[in-house]
Amino acid sequence: MSTHDEVAKGERLQKVLARIGYGSRRVCEEIVAAGRVTVNGEVATLGCRIDESSDSVCVDGAPVGVRPDVVYYLLNKPRGVVTTAEDTHGRQTVLDLLPASPRVFPVGRLDMDTEGLLIVTNDGELAHLVTHPSKGVEKEYLAEVECGHDGVSNSAIRRLRDGVELDDGLTSPATVSQPDIGVLRITIHEGRKRQIRRMCEAVGHPVIRLVRVRIGPIRDQRTPPGKYRHLTPHEVITLRNSAAGVDTL
Repeated sequence: MSTHDEVAKGERLQKVLARIGYGSRRVCEEIVAAGRVTVNGEVATLGCRIDESSDSVCVDGAPVGVRPDVVYYLLNKPRGVVTTAEDTHGRQTVLDLLPASPRVFPVGRLDMDTEGLLIVTNDGELAHLVTHPSKGVEKEYLAEVECGHDGVSNSAIRRLRDGVELDDGLTSPATVSQPDIGVLRITIHEGRKRQIRRMCEAVGHPVIRLVRVRIGPIRDQRTPPGKYRHLTPHEVITLRNSAAGVDTL
């Protein structure tokens, strides 16, 4: 938090909170006055100023990205694109589908053949919150799998729900349903390499097509494959709160 001598250099806290989507300036003043905001671990006071490049701000215990140069993209990754910053084999990467500046990085991974939602940002704090196993942020997938005319058996679905033994250990319980014959809706909070594909193969139903349709509270059915949009301020806030385990505003 800025000292008294630095007061002219910082930005008023309520103004910063309003800019990043916590509501009007008046609403943000009320949030600060209620003691819901901390700066560098200390409860903030109304009218204080912060250094957006270095101060750590939390609302209701959830870290808040206050740097003005931070961007949050939601990309609908198409099949055949790799989730890396660079590829030594010359394949198209997710960064090739986004603006060249500012420099960003993908939050987590989707393998080359998997499609769907991917968050790309330069906010390392949010990336850590979303990907850290202890946070338990849910990722929901639709998986088209190989099966007979009767679809995936109840016993196979039960195994997916209870946990499947893979070469790197037992998977955590998953939420699994079969909305259509041969299509599984699977929600997990782990992030092991090719986890959904390995789980399905382990129960005898290899994946034909896999699409991620939700990351925490974030869904999108309008952005076409290969295109992106900016996350709204409200989406960023709800994603942070979900990862931090606090209620959404």
